[in-house]
Amino acid sequence: MRFLLPNAYFADSSYLIKMMKPLRYTFTLCLCLYLFTAQAKVDTLVIQSPSMQKTLKAGVVTPEGYQKKKSGPYPVLYLLHGYSGNFSNWLKVPPQKDLLQTLADKYQLIIVTPDGGFSSWYYDSPVDKSSQYETFITQELRQEIERRYKAIPERSGRFISGLSMGGHGALYLSARNPELYLAAGSMSGALNVSRSESERLLKSIEAVLGPKEENLERFRQNSVVHMVPQLKQSGVHLIIDCGVADMLVEDNRELHRRLVYEKVPHEYIERPGAHTWAYWGNALEYHLLFFQKVKATAEQQALN
Repeated sequence: MRFLLPNAYFADSSYLIKMMKPLRYTFTLCLCLYLFTAQAKVDTLVIQSPSMQKTLKAGVVTPEGYQKKKSGPYPVLYLLHGYSGNFSNWLKVPPQKDLLQTLADKYQLIIVTPDGGFSSWYYDSPVDKSSQYETFITQELRQEIERRYKAIPERSGRFISGLSMGGHGALYLSARNPELYLAAGSMSGALNVSRSESERLLKSIEAVLGPKEENLERFRQNSVVHMVPQLKQSGVHLIIDCGVADMLVEDNRELHRRLVYEKVPHEYIERPGAHTWAYWGNALEYHLLFFQKVKATAEQQALN
């Protein structure tokens, strides 16, 4: 059986092509709009810090679907940069293009990249009033994120991690503020500031803690490797990883040994790699998988 259409439809083969063009353009436009709105979004916040009397920046990555009215609230990862870095490092430097946007979409969370100063070590400095980064990260920035964004405002929805100086900062801040974070991670963390062998790094630490020779106990108390009792008491879930070729691997191993000795639950990983962005870009998803598991376990326990 054949179906015949009016001859007018076949008089000029270009007729169908002309009819299809508007539909094709409409489809393309709709697809572009969908892709534009569906992908993760990156904001740059400018935040006033009352504790330091200056403004600081932070990157905020919100995941696909964030703009939907009924979406959220979302867990938040505070992701800290290393020595000499700034808030944009995690957004621009990793070799994987759009790494944070991809992971925010995949794990459906908000990722915040604070500015931790050139060499603050994330301390509230007792000698420099312009370097109060513990207060900034744990209070000022956190409150601003939870005011502006659909963020879970409880410990159950907060995580913190970082690389190098930021790895130290993440464990340090979680040990001192355990009521704020469900889990914390360190990638290639500079975990023992009390024995820094680099003259450049030592000077940066002395700038925020005071001269080492006059403040040996302060250096020890502010080194994560010496904070195992606080980490044990905190109840914060911990993940620590470091490349086997990293210059800081021995300090990471020492913290691991002390945590094992004190029977502090934690996850410790060594993988091939050095103190590089290639390593950190790959390591970040290990941390997100760990955080996801910790959150799911906590939620299940709350139901039981």
